[in-house]
This record gives sequence, structure tokens and C-alpha cells, in this order.
Amino acid sequence: MSAAISPMLVRLASERATGALLRDAGTLYLVDGRVVHAESPASPGVDVLLTATGRLAAEGWQEALDRAGARRQVGRFLVDSGRLTDGELEICHLGALFDAAFFVLAPASGPTRFRYGAVHWLGPVRPVTAEAVERETRRRRKLLEDLWPSPEVDSAPVVRRQAVRSPPVTPRQRAVLDLADGVRTPAAISRLLGRPAFHTLIDVRRLAAAGHIATPRDPAPPGPSPAPARVPEVSTDPDIALLRRLRDALEAHL
Repeated sequence: MSAAISPMLVRLASERATGALLRDAGTLYLVDGRVVHAESPASPGVDVLLTATGRLAAEGWQEALDRAGARRQVGRFLVDSGRLTDGELEICHLGALFDAAFFVLAPASGPTRFRYGAVHWLGPVRPVTAEAVERETRRRRKLLEDLWPSPEVDSAPVVRRQAVRSPPVTPRQRAVLDLADGVRTPAAISRLLGRPAFHTLIDVRRLAAAGHIATPRDPAPPGPSPAPARVPEVSTDPDIALLRRLRDALEAHL
């Protein structure tokens, strides 16, 4: 059996703890030992995934924050006001959760701390088990390693190469290359495109393997630590079938 990615997360899950697990690369939020939300500077949040793609107007998101943020019911407000369906909110939330958790649980994320009782303003959506988060994080690590074993491309500015005989790129990869100016990192490109950061890492590693993107010699310094946030109370059971459908949907676009 593989060792736990985060022994503290496993322990907190067994204790059915509620609060925020803080690391240098981001934060996981737990309620009764289940992961209910995740945030990382390297990953676009639910707001970016909804507004950058045009699914939700920026004004609609701001109204939800203003009217329901203090009550920690932002997600519920978006559904009750007709801006999103329950299914849309769940899929977007789970995508953002797994995306951010991948970075929060990175090996070089620094010390781990836990703030008991911390809650988040988004409100209840759909919790997942710590086991599911660790399993998905492990799967994503292996996928990236199999594509191109150079993790430094994940955080460094994306630099295009004038490859002479490199294979053609897909439309998704072209969108990444069009934003590769030698200054933007994969995280910055993800936010501009309104895509989960892991999807961009997949494209970046494939482009690096094909010779379209340069592999830096030294890894880029880590980004700033996120500010602590608050977590809602969540009581619904995780739907494993939904998680599998989400994973299949995400992989279908890789």
C-alpha cells in the first residue's frame, strides 16, 4: 500500500476534523473529516472558471458574494437565483477542488498547519473523502511524469521554441502557445483561458515533449502563500459515481 501523500490529512479525516489545512501552496478545507473546498495561487478558483468562460457574468458573481458571502451561502445563492443549476455548480466546484488540491499536496509545499473551526464562504456543495483527493492527486502526478518528466515547466514562465520539425498542435495547445510570452507561467495562462491549471500543465508538458516549449534549467520560485479563508458546514455524502464522471469528462478534454 502506498504511503499517504499527506499523513496529517489522513489523520484529520480519521478524527472527522473541521477546519483549514494550511500549506505554502494553498489550503484544503475540511468538514467532519471530508474535503469540502481547496484553494491555491497556482489554480483558478470557481469564480475564474465560471466568469472567464462567460458562463457567469462577473457582476453576478460579485452580487452573490455581496449578498450571501457573510452567510457562507454563495453557492446556494447562485443556484437559487437561477444563475447556475445544481449540476453545474457541483461539476465546477469539484473541478476546482481537485485542481487546487493537486498543488496544495505537492511534495515541496512546506510545513503543514491546521486551523480548527475555520470555515469557507462558498457554502455547502459536495464534500469528497480525503482518500479520493489523495488518489486523484497521485493519478495526476503519474500522468504528468509519464508525459514529460520535467516538473520545472509547471511553474516557470512558458517560453516558446522555434521548432523546425515538431508535430502540429491541437487547438487547445495553440491557445496556450498564443499566450506563451516568456513571462506568463502556466498558472497565469490558466486564469486567462479560464481553464483548470492541471489541464494547462498537461498541454505544457506535451508541448515541451514535442519541442514547442523550452524546458528551463532551474525551477521557478514558489508563489506567495494564500490568505486563510473560511469553510462552510457540509453534510451530504460524496457521490463516487459523480467523481468518476467528472474525471472522465476532464480527461476527455486533455
